[in-house]
Amino acid sequence: MLAIIGGTGLTQLANLQITHRQVMRTPYGEPSGALTFGTIKQHEVVFIARHGYGHTIPPHRVNYCANLWALHNQGANSVVAVASVGGIRDDLNPGVIVVPDQIIDYTYGRKFTFFDGLDRPLTHIDFTHPYCPRLRARILDAARDANEKCVDGGAYAAVQGPRLETAAEITRYERDGADMVGMTGMPEASLAKELGLSYATIAVVVNHAAGRGSSLDAVHLESVSAVAQSAMAHVRNILECLVGCDGD
Repeated sequence: MLAIIGGTGLTQLANLQITHRQVMRTPYGEPSGALTFGTIKQHEVVFIARHGYGHTIPPHRVNYCANLWALHNQGANSVVAVASVGGIRDDLNPGVIVVPDQIIDYTYGRKFTFFDGLDRPLTHIDFTHPYCPRLRARILDAARDANEKCVDGGAYAAVQGPRLETAAEITRYERDGADMVGMTGMPEASLAKELGLSYATIAVVVNHAAGRGSSLDAVHLESVSAVAQSAMAHVRNILECLVGCDGD
């Protein structure tokens, strides 16, 4: 079963035919909200809003462990995470959709592993490729089938939030090799890897990063919501095609 994690701008799926909702309790606390089960074009899907259905949970307080554990517990084997990002690279302008292939983690203080106790053997995961190559390919194929433009690849800088970055920080991330910046990419990706879930991200560029393009002097937050809402219509089209692909 395919799981979809909705980020800013995607707190619900308009094209999801809901069958039921389920409140979950996990060994790691409560998820961001009830899991929403349903179908898209007769294919079973489970959805959760990362920031809660009222968009009230800041990125550093999202219970990533509970969210991923709950999805895994309910039978999800693939997870597509939708996230809003700021564009650093010149071609990543507001409205562009990207399927990143790498992550640089700048977060701190978040519960980032299921293997931090003495009740189970120490386990290391290979994180060379943080996103599942096969699932990434399926997303890109779905975008082509949906006639939606989608950029293949890029490094996602995962930062703490909830504040936006300084222009100097963005320059540092760019120097480190980052192409976009967001607040929720980690530890979500590594936790999914620990659970053996296929995981990939659809990143929606909602603004130029600080000191870049239209954000040269300031990030204009009033325009972010409008860009996100417009772009999410294209994301929903991609997801509709994705659920019909083999391998769900």
